[in-house]
Amino acid sequence: MLLLKTMQVAFRAILANKMRTGLTMLGIVIGVAAIIAMISIGEGAKAQVVESITRFGTNSLRVRPGAARLGHIQTGAVETLTIEDADVIRASVADVAYASPAISGTYQVKYANKNSTTLITGTTPEYMTINNFPVDTGRLFDATDLKLVKRVAMLGTTVKKELFGDGPAIGSEIKVSGMSFLVIGVMQTKGQTSWYDPDDQVFIPITTSQKRLSNQDHINDVYIQVATVDAIPKVKAEVEKLLRARHRIAADAESDFSIRDFSEFVRTLKQTVRTFSILLSGIAAVSLLVGGIGVMNIMLVSVTERTREIGIRMAVGARRADILRQFLIEAVSITITGGAIGVGLGMLISKFISWFGEWQTIITPYSVLLGFFFAVAIGIIFGIYPARKASLLDPIEALRYE
Repeated sequence: MLLLKTMQVAFRAILANKMRTGLTMLGIVIGVAAIIAMISIGEGAKAQVVESITRFGTNSLRVRPGAARLGHIQTGAVETLTIEDADVIRASVADVAYASPAISGTYQVKYANKNSTTLITGTTPEYMTINNFPVDTGRLFDATDLKLVKRVAMLGTTVKKELFGDGPAIGSEIKVSGMSFLVIGVMQTKGQTSWYDPDDQVFIPITTSQKRLSNQDHINDVYIQVATVDAIPKVKAEVEKLLRARHRIAADAESDFSIRDFSEFVRTLKQTVRTFSILLSGIAAVSLLVGGIGVMNIMLVSVTERTREIGIRMAVGARRADILRQFLIEAVSITITGGAIGVGLGMLISKFISWFGEWQTIITPYSVLLGFFFAVAIGIIFGIYPARKASLLDPIEALRYE
């Protein structure tokens, strides 16, 4: 009952100066809203990064040829990776679901009076599964196309649009380096990232690329899909051991290839975005700190204005703990109310950014709880000193105060 009475007195004191209380609360509102908005922007950015990477497959590895060197000078890429390497990896390494060789190069592609300079990727059908790149219309090339070295092609949507516009492409013939290729499929749109447009490429059988287009026996990459993300480290180690043995590399020599782990890339990007979010939240927290200083300032003014009231309360039996509790409740009430309003405003700002700024934002329970917790903590931390100062007033001196 005593605590309830103390709270009633505290709320009456707060409401007695509505304008001053509102302005004091404004700093807390802005601080909490800024924290929630910044965290939601960071979470949205992280989700966009993960979505972009996931489109290319996260439980995958990519084997690339190493760099040829003359002394300490890099002179190019070594030519040691072969289609047989991909076949042996698929057959010999446990937890490898698919392994696909690939050869890539930039060529000019023509159709009628239109042309486009694009990436030509010679590969196998497994490449599409590994990289999450399904066909939209038409069909994928198959084992027969590979065996017969057929000149067939599947177009990314960017190339299809540049060459054919909105018209049909399947069944038409395009020219690549003067050779005719029959279009048998159009891929689904993957969407452009900030560094790469996967839709701006043409896929052909790897045998056709080797024997008719690039005239090379070696390959540029081996794409590997691992059965589970947890198996990636083990598969990576086994692939490295297998290829070193196949390429007859001495124990103390450097590998003539490198293996990229896409899951590690995802983790790195997530950590980068998380660090960025923490930085933004830290900047936003500064405004909350300023709001806390404002709360302490107003509470000190309130103590000074109500010195005589404090003396009367003590004279009629109020203990120092009661005075301390009363002023602390006032400070925390201001920050809690400001925090609640700030949470609502922060969510509204996040939605506004998402609607009109075309930027994905994600409001998490974590950000709401963090903002509200900071508001309560600010009230306690910056309210203790004024409350303690009020409780330590001498009752006689307080009664004499004018």
